[in-house]
Amino acid sequence: MKDFNLENRKFIIGGVAIFVVTVYILRLFTLQLLSDDYKKNADSNAFLKKIEYPSRGAISDRTGKLLVYNQPAYDIMVVMNEESGHLDTMEFCNALGITKEYFIKRMNDIKDYSKNPGYSRFTQQLFMTQLSDKEFSVFQEKMFRFPGFYVQKRSIRQYQYPYAAHVLGDVGEVSESDIEDDDYYQPGDYIGKLGVEKSYEKQLRGEKGVQILLRDAHGRIQGSYQDGKFDTKPVPGKDLTLSIDIRLQALAERMLEGKIGSIVGIEPSTGEVLCMASSPSYDPRLMVGRQRGKNHIRLTRNVWKPLLNRSIMGQYPPGSTFKTTQALTFLSEGIITPHTMFPCHHGFTYRGLHVGCHGHASPLNVVEALSTSCNGFFCWGLYYMMGNRRKYPHVQVAMNTWRDYMVSMGMGYKLGIDLPGEKRGLIPNAEFYDKAYHGSWNGLTVISIAIGQGEVNMTPLQIANLCATIANRGYYYKPHVVKKVQGEPLDTAYTQRHYTKAKRNAYGWVVAGMRSSAIKGTCKMMSRLPFTVCGKTGTAQNRGQDHSVCMTFAPMENPKIALAVYVENGGFGADFAVPIAKVLLEQYITGKLSPSAEKEATALQKRRIGYGKANR
Repeated sequence: MKDFNLENRKFIIGGVAIFVVTVYILRLFTLQLLSDDYKKNADSNAFLKKIEYPSRGAISDRTGKLLVYNQPAYDIMVVMNEESGHLDTMEFCNALGITKEYFIKRMNDIKDYSKNPGYSRFTQQLFMTQLSDKEFSVFQEKMFRFPGFYVQKRSIRQYQYPYAAHVLGDVGEVSESDIEDDDYYQPGDYIGKLGVEKSYEKQLRGEKGVQILLRDAHGRIQGSYQDGKFDTKPVPGKDLTLSIDIRLQALAERMLEGKIGSIVGIEPSTGEVLCMASSPSYDPRLMVGRQRGKNHIRLTRNVWKPLLNRSIMGQYPPGSTFKTTQALTFLSEGIITPHTMFPCHHGFTYRGLHVGCHGHASPLNVVEALSTSCNGFFCWGLYYMMGNRRKYPHVQVAMNTWRDYMVSMGMGYKLGIDLPGEKRGLIPNAEFYDKAYHGSWNGLTVISIAIGQGEVNMTPLQIANLCATIANRGYYYKPHVVKKVQGEPLDTAYTQRHYTKAKRNAYGWVVAGMRSSAIKGTCKMMSRLPFTVCGKTGTAQNRGQDHSVCMTFAPMENPKIALAVYVENGGFGADFAVPIAKVLLEQYITGKLSPSAEKEATALQKRRIGYGKANR
């Protein structure tokens, strides 16, 4: 008779044995195939994988002048698995010129996964960054006394000029999110933070190399593993040629000293940005070395916001420069003809609404209205467009038609410049006003947009691009600050023409109006220049002092530069913006300033508004 208890016990014991064996097999499989802990330990005893950093691409201006280059620097690396517990801490600290407290904190931070998520005791970790040649030579003499510590050679950025900080940007240590976004980076690496250093990071950074060194049982380097058979050489980053003219850039920044505002110059035939100045600014050399963090904090806390690139981030009312877009729209839509005359009795007056204007001849046509910057003319034009029921079934259709013209001219949306942080400005549409006025509004309600006030906002870049579009008689290229990338073609986004909705013959009349302005109108001080200039002033209303605005291009028939000058709280366009634009045009077109222009430039440089001396 079978003993079923004994039979069951046999199966239980067998099952337990099979389970134990299975657990051991799985554990061995995990340790040997899935986990690399033991492999790392073995490899770290036999090999030292030394990262070789590539040289970052250099940056030059359009004339070949070197703007940004590399300078050798040295990082101190540590492998925690090799670092001796018998390290003479004081001698180590004295060799690097640091305190014992800093040493302890830094070592703890390295091992803190929350601060250093890529930490491994078997691989090199960054202890200290950017030692100079002198600091490195002092440490190198004693390095043999500090097992586990190594020197990693790399390069840091140097800036040749104290200009173009907002365009060039800077390079800083990677953040945790940078590492998560791109596995190319590891803690201690550097990445472009602003400007072209950021937007062209992948072209500039190059590719890392790896040198595998063989070590003996005592951890001493014996040379390259298999004579470097498995080493990879670093690939240098690609050089950039910017479209910026550094001499024009320097003059633009000089003209904005002690003022808040922006200057943008564009080559109409290519969309290349010739200068982009934003004030207040800062010396890009402040963002280099171990003091970068402190300097960045100081600039961030500055109430005048020197880190803000007002050229692409500032959103301002364009003032009377916007009247050119109205003339183009009204002519193209048949609201007016070149010979249409509107009255201006010191402004636009209708049904109790009054929009003021300065004194000038009345009535006048579109060319004269642009020349004298008449408010009344363009208010009448918008009023008749919004109220034309034979052409537009209701005001919403008229408004969206108007909006479509503005958008086609490069307003209301980002232009797509190759710099980070661009803002879009604001061009309102029918939905915007339906929401604001609960569907009950008309041309009189929104009349201020006809003269670049009210809800309309543009960046200085958009104003310069508008001027380039007029200079081209109806098309523009996306503005860009990089002219050439070494070894690769320019992005086709920057070589395609963008045509506006306005008719070409309408541009002819607007150019005539801007030329008249430069001869006898609000830009008449430009008439003394030895080439044909077209210009349009703007006085943008503000809660405080009005903003001074000007856009201009030259020469009229073969434009080489389109320029926008925006000076916050500068008053009338002719007070600051026009004389600044005049000096810049002479510099770029003739290649130098005449003695009288240099005298004007010096006087403009000394004139202060708002925050006083420029923060440089």
